[in-house]
Amino acid sequence: MKLLIRSGRIFCAILSIFVLMETGCRKTDTPSAIPPVVQTKAGEMVRILGGEFEMGSSREGSDEGPVHRILVDAFLIDRLEVTQEQFQILMGKNPSRFKAAKNPVEQLSWGEAALYCNARSRSEGFRPCYDETSGACDFIANGYRLPTEAEWEYACRAGTSSDYSFKSAARIKDYAWFAENSSKTAHPVGQKLPNPWGLYDMHGNVMEWCNDVYEKNYYAQAPSKNPHGPVESQTSKFVLRGGCWNNRAQNCRSASRVGESPGQADACTMHPDIGFRCVRSAPVNDSGKK
Repeated sequence: MKLLIRSGRIFCAILSIFVLMETGCRKTDTPSAIPPVVQTKAGEMVRILGGEFEMGSSREGSDEGPVHRILVDAFLIDRLEVTQEQFQILMGKNPSRFKAAKNPVEQLSWGEAALYCNARSRSEGFRPCYDETSGACDFIANGYRLPTEAEWEYACRAGTSSDYSFKSAARIKDYAWFAENSSKTAHPVGQKLPNPWGLYDMHGNVMEWCNDVYEKNYYAQAPSKNPHGPVESQTSKFVLRGGCWNNRAQNCRSASRVGESPGQADACTMHPDIGFRCVRSAPVNDSGKK
């Protein structure tokens, strides 16, 4: 009898473990707790824990599919878009059209954003990620870089699977500067509500450069872990994410993606609706302090 009782208890314990495992792996649309904020010399970053998510959307005929499951490692990401003030301090210039210290820096090329990442890395004693001749990114380096497209969408979604990181599309005016409320201009960063992980302006204000080369059909061949985008593309474009002050709401969705020429350092050919934010790869078993 004692053996039966003991066996029954063991069976119940094992059953409980399986129930907990199933619950922990079940896909939900409930964001986890706000990740820790890390203070850096340039400003605040949020330490995003690694994890899996469903990337893309099933919008027919778009470049957002197929929906595919992606695993990304932990990383740090700027809580705010890089401002004109921050860019001026390190780069000694401000290419923006809508000039204001706390506005996002805009009207800059992909290369200028990469150079800022390197300058920021050097200013804090980190190893720069970008080869300034070829533009190639060294993902092993501990410095700043532009987010991969997968990192960007993972951070934007913040544990959600809806079109936006907020459940009701009717609330977009609370979270984003876009065509209907921007008065045709960029705005100071951090004025709208943050997403569930404490990141501001992931929807709207300015589109954000990603590290990836753009390829319309890349999702069909992307690796399932830490995709870095195609090595080459017939379009010679780079990915932009997040929508901007002159976009419609649908262009500010979490999965919306655009390919744009990396551009030249010429204000006459740059767009006043393109900016960026930086990331850093987080070391394994890091305490969160960096």
